[in-house]
Amino acid sequence: MVRKLGAEFFGTFWLVFGGCGAAVLAAGFPELGIGFAGVALAFGLTVLTMAYAVGGISGGHFNPAVTLGLALAGRVPWSDVVPYWIAQVVAGIVAGATLLAIASGQAGFEAGGFATNGFGDLSPGGYSMQAALLIEIILTAGFLVVILGSTSKVAPAGFAPLAIGLALTLIHLISIPVTNTSVNPARSTGVALFADTAATGQLWLFWLAPLAGAALGALIWRFLLMPGESLGHLAGKPEA
Repeated sequence: MVRKLGAEFFGTFWLVFGGCGAAVLAAGFPELGIGFAGVALAFGLTVLTMAYAVGGISGGHFNPAVTLGLALAGRVPWSDVVPYWIAQVVAGIVAGATLLAIASGQAGFEAGGFATNGFGDLSPGGYSMQAALLIEIILTAGFLVVILGSTSKVAPAGFAPLAIGLALTLIHLISIPVTNTSVNPARSTGVALFADTAATGQLWLFWLAPLAGAALGALIWRFLLMPGESLGHLAGKPEA
């Protein structure tokens, strides 16, 4: 278990530091900034690289919502859920603190939103709480379906990290204007604690919506796709 928790810690740290770091350190320069598309790609690359690096140790969750979804889908024991959540959230906070230490080395630095998630005044596009709740639930559900499908026994072996990383990139391309994209409570918590806005007051939504979406995606996979429509079932093979 120690190795699993270490892998989850390091993978989640990489996700928050790399993805939010791209937003804080690299996205804002007028001529050299990577923009929304670059930030979306950065988040996808963090998951892709760590899934290959340590996914074989812990399963490569790096996200409390993913851990919940995999438990509901019967992929991981429920006894792993709370320890994984603790490792992931602590890693997110450490990554946020590390990023702040680096970013504050620039003259005139102000934390501002600090790559946090939000709705209303804290939404990049001014979207409402209802819009934020809906998109976070839908995108997290879709993310879980991609994870469960790409890691099932009937999926091509070795390609799951690519599918998962590209899915997270797509999710960010869709929802950065709405919520600055969470689908991951550890990512949201890790930077909200250091922002100069009211992000912590909205943090509840970025726990509730991803967890609800993960549960929805897991249930869709387990009770709709896995038993009745998977290639494994149609061929008479056991499903993962």
